[in-house]
Amino acid sequence: MTMTNALAPYKRLTIKVGSALLVDGKTGKLRSAWLKSLSADIAALKALGVEIVIVSSGAISLGRRLLKLDAIALPLEQSQAAASAGQIALSQAWAQALGGHDIVTGQILITPNITEERRYYLNARTTIATLLSLGAVPIINENDSVATAEIRYGDNDRLSARVATMIEADCLVLLSDVDGLYTAPPAKDPTATHLPIIPAITPAIEAMAGGAASHLSRGGMTTKVEAGKIATQAGTAMIIAKGTEDHPLKALTEGARHTLFHPAQSRAQARKRWIMGSLGVAGSLQVDAGAARALLTGKSLLPIGVTRVKGEFDRGDAIAILDPQGVEIARGLVGLDSEEAQLVKGKRSDTVLEILGTGNRAELVHRDNMVLVSGKMGEVL
Repeated sequence: MTMTNALAPYKRLTIKVGSALLVDGKTGKLRSAWLKSLSADIAALKALGVEIVIVSSGAISLGRRLLKLDAIALPLEQSQAAASAGQIALSQAWAQALGGHDIVTGQILITPNITEERRYYLNARTTIATLLSLGAVPIINENDSVATAEIRYGDNDRLSARVATMIEADCLVLLSDVDGLYTAPPAKDPTATHLPIIPAITPAIEAMAGGAASHLSRGGMTTKVEAGKIATQAGTAMIIAKGTEDHPLKALTEGARHTLFHPAQSRAQARKRWIMGSLGVAGSLQVDAGAARALLTGKSLLPIGVTRVKGEFDRGDAIAILDPQGVEIARGLVGLDSEEAQLVKGKRSDTVLEILGTGNRAELVHRDNMVLVSGKMGEVL
C-alpha cells in the first residue's frame, strides 16, 4: 500500500493539542519527550514553508499540580487559579521546546467570544497573521483564568475550529487519543469501523460521536465533530488523528490512519457568502466611476475613489459600496471607522498614511473582505 502524506495539500495548519496529550494523567507532569518530538515535527513542516498555529490545552492540568490541587473536579475559583499558574508553565514549555529549533513562539489568550465579535476578531486575526509573517508560531489557549462560566476542557476543540476559520487555515488537525472517527466508540464496541473520509457531516455522522475518554479531556468525539461542522462550513478541512505516540505529525506525513473531513466549500466562497448573507450593513461608501470599474476587476477599495461616506460604523463592520448612481455593487468589511473614512475619502494612499499613521492600511475595504453583487441582490459574482 502506498503511503500518502495527509498534510501535503496544506500550507497553513491549525493544530489542536489536548491536555491528555501534553500532561501525564497519573503524575500531572508535562510529557516533555512527547512535546519535544512534536516540536521536531513542527520544525520539519515549517522548513517546507508551512505556517502553523497551535491551540494548546494544558494550563489547568499543569497548574493544579503546581498549586497541589488534588481534586479531580475543581471549583471554579480553583480552576481559574490553576489556569493562571499553568498558563505560565505552558507558555514556557512551548517556548523551550520550539526554541530548540530556533522557532519563536507568541502566546495569545482568547475566549470564543473574541472570534465572534468583529472588532476583537480582526485584532486577533491581525496579531496572529503578523506572528506568522515573522516566522513565529502562535500558541493559543482559552483564557480560563478569567472565565465567568464553568470551565470545560473540551471547549478547545470548538475554539480551535473558530481559530482555524478566523485565520483561514487550510486544515485543522485535532490530535486525539484515537485515530479518527468510528461508526461507534471503539473502546466500547469491538465491531466499530474506522471512517477514513467524511464528505459531509450529517445527523448520522453526529450520532456516531461518543463520550469523553478521560478526566483530563472531557470533550470526547462529540465536540470534535462539532468542531468539524464549524471548520468545514467555513471552507477549512479537518483531520482527527492519534496523537498519543511520539512524532504524531510526522506519522500523518507517512500515511498514519486518520479521518479527513472535507470542507463544504472553498474558504473564499464561505467568507464571501458569510459577508453577503449573515451581516447587516452599518453604513455605505459611494465611489466614483473609476473606483467602480476597479472593484469589478477584483481590486480593493482605496480612499481616493470614495466620494461619500454615510452612516456610523466601526472597523470590521459590514458596509455597502455604491456606484455613482447609488446602486450597491459590493459589500465588505471596512478597514476604518466612519470618522477615519470621512477624513481620508478622496485622498491618495500616501496622504492617507500621513493622516492615519504608517501602522494603518491604505485600503478602505480589502478585496479579500469584499463580495461583488449583481443586479439580483445577493448573487455572488
